[in-house]
Amino acid sequence: MNLVKSHDTHQESGEDNADALSQYLSFQIKGESYAIGILSIREIIQYGRVTSVPMMPDFIHGVINLRGAVVPVIDLARRFGKSATQINRRTCVVLIELPNEGGENETQLLGLLVDTVNEVVDIPPEAVLPPPAFGSRIRSDFILGMGKLADDFIIVLNVPRILSRGDMEWVNQLDHSALKADAN
Repeated sequence: MNLVKSHDTHQESGEDNADALSQYLSFQIKGESYAIGILSIREIIQYGRVTSVPMMPDFIHGVINLRGAVVPVIDLARRFGKSATQINRRTCVVLIELPNEGGENETQLLGLLVDTVNEVVDIPPEAVLPPPAFGSRIRSDFILGMGKLADDFIIVLNVPRILSRGDMEWVNQLDHSALKADAN
C-alpha cells in the first residue's frame, strides 16, 4: 500500500489545492479514529523491519531505512499515553513531512506507526469543529479539531504539535547517530 502525494509530481490548480485542504487520511489507533491532512503525508508503507535504538523515549519505536534515508518511527499509541501498538498484518507506517526549523523549505520525514489505515475522507473546513475542552483521551494540544463525518466525529490531529521541540531533538539525534554508524 503506497500513497504518494500528487502535488509532488505536478502543479496543482487552486481548485485542486482547495480540495486537498479538505482531504484527510483516516486511520485507527487502539480502536479510535484519527485523521491527518493529506498534504502532510508523503506515503504509506506496510510495517516492515524497524531497528530499535537504545536510550530513546518509549514512544520512539525505532528507525527504518527508506531508500537509503534514516526515518524515525513514532508509535502514536505510546505518544498518546496508551500501551504499545500490537504489530499485525494491518499495521502501517504513515510517512509524514514536518516543517524543519532549519529553513522554510526543509522538512523532516517521520514515520507514524498506526494500527490500520482506513481511507481518505473529505471534511470541509466548516465541518472541522474546535477540540473539546474535556473528555479527550489524548492531550488537547495534539488535536486540531473534531471532523464531522455524517453522524460521527473523527479526531483531526495537529501534526506539528505531536512532537515538541525536545522530542524533535531526540528525532534529530536518531538521524545523526545513524549517519555516524554508516560512516564507520
